[in-house]
Amino acid sequence: MQTLQEFLHDLNNQMHVLYKEGSVASWMVQTTGDPEWADKVSEADTKYSLLFSSKETYEKTKQFFRTESLTEVEKRQLQLLLHEMEANQLPEEIIADLAKRSSELNLLFNTYTPEVDGKKYSANEIRSILVNSDDQELRKKVWFASKEVGKVVEKGLIELVKKRNEAAQLLGYDNHHQMGFALQELDRDEVFAIFNDLITQSDEAYRLMKKELDERLATKFGITAEEIRPWHYVDPFFQEAPPSDATNLDPFYKGKDILQITTDTFNSMGIEIDDLYANSDLFPREKKNPTAFCTDYDREGDVRVLCNLTEDAYWMETNLHEFGHAAYFKYVDSTLPFGLRTVSHTLTTEAIAMLFGKMGKDPRWLRRFLQVEEATVDTLTPELEKYQQLQMLISARWIITFVFFEKELYENPDQDLNALWWKTVNEIQLVTPPENTDNPDWAAKIHFTLAPVYYQNYLLGELMAAQLLRHVETKISPDFFTKETGDMLINDFFKPAALYDWNEKISRVTGEKLNPSHFVDVYCKSQVKS
Repeated sequence: MQTLQEFLHDLNNQMHVLYKEGSVASWMVQTTGDPEWADKVSEADTKYSLLFSSKETYEKTKQFFRTESLTEVEKRQLQLLLHEMEANQLPEEIIADLAKRSSELNLLFNTYTPEVDGKKYSANEIRSILVNSDDQELRKKVWFASKEVGKVVEKGLIELVKKRNEAAQLLGYDNHHQMGFALQELDRDEVFAIFNDLITQSDEAYRLMKKELDERLATKFGITAEEIRPWHYVDPFFQEAPPSDATNLDPFYKGKDILQITTDTFNSMGIEIDDLYANSDLFPREKKNPTAFCTDYDREGDVRVLCNLTEDAYWMETNLHEFGHAAYFKYVDSTLPFGLRTVSHTLTTEAIAMLFGKMGKDPRWLRRFLQVEEATVDTLTPELEKYQQLQMLISARWIITFVFFEKELYENPDQDLNALWWKTVNEIQLVTPPENTDNPDWAAKIHFTLAPVYYQNYLLGELMAAQLLRHVETKISPDFFTKETGDMLINDFFKPAALYDWNEKISRVTGEKLNPSHFVDVYCKSQVKS
């Protein structure tokens, strides 16, 4: 009879081989847009899922989990395996079908390029117009163009949602959304209660700051605040705060080496990431994914980032964000079994990425790494603090909009989703819809396709990032960029990998479980800083 140690050893080896196959195919499709690789992603995803679909292996895992005298490492491996296996106790044809549908839709996103007046626009070019252009007609056209991919994927995406629901129902859940929360070790009622509470606690501050923002944009465009529409903001989904003239840091990046600045930032804390550049894909070109991401390619040190870097603040902060993910992946304990050699939860890696991404607006970082003159930083600081608050409030409202809509999407995919989308956007983000709301603008957000029931982790990550930052500044160093901070992150946060669940991890580091009050204290005050 197979011992527990033999069982785990064999399963970890199989996971490693199949994970690597999937990583190779996924990286190639994201960097080439080649349909052949999309098929291979689908095949690899199916094979990986099938490893966890065996009823015999599932029953054996449950039996071992009930064994007394398990070590900490054994128990955690079995716990995570059970989550993975429960989601895959499905017929092979269903697993293959879900993987194929997702891969085909992902390819449509990667290869679709919208056109305006005969000119093709990349995601970077659309963003540049929304950030910089005063031409309202062009802004409106590129905004609508940015949503065209929604029409391309809508039918397939709704079919995929229904297929995901059918699969979840076979496993005893009401729908895929309910299953997604349960198998991520998240209490859905608790998370939605936190988000509703954040809406309430941020409401006065958000309304005041958004009113001020809309008045500023109205002046810029020569219209009234009531005439502000989605294309007057700086991104297609109102995820970001438009910089004022004072907080637009793009001019400081002209001629600057973003990679060197990234290296210097992490090196100051004893975190080495520049060895990861060689296998990464960091600069714009055709047929690669326009969305930045980081992947742990083999859980053996090959960590890769995909970016489309240009010399501006957005891509500086994005690069810091993605290499925050990369640092976490790189420094996990390599002696742990393969199944634990990863992050404890997606929200923990999002927390680290957000912690570093926000440094691009931190006066300490601007002085030290961008080498902005002291007097300039002193002038910028009050504006940047106000901007950071607005950014966090806008970001939180956007994430909550997505999360609330996604729940409704899975609970009833046959309802009028286009009307629901704009109702949710209007009520939570306070954005006035366009005249025509018949288009599936929501479907243009790739996360509905590629990362279902994931988006809540971004805001939970922000809450954790605020808690970590408070801990560093009050218990380690107000400077943040110190070897002591780096040692804490490497040894206490990165290295234990998935050995502890997400709430135990933050508790071990800061002395308390996830506490939203830190985020509320920093970002939800109703007084607008002057």
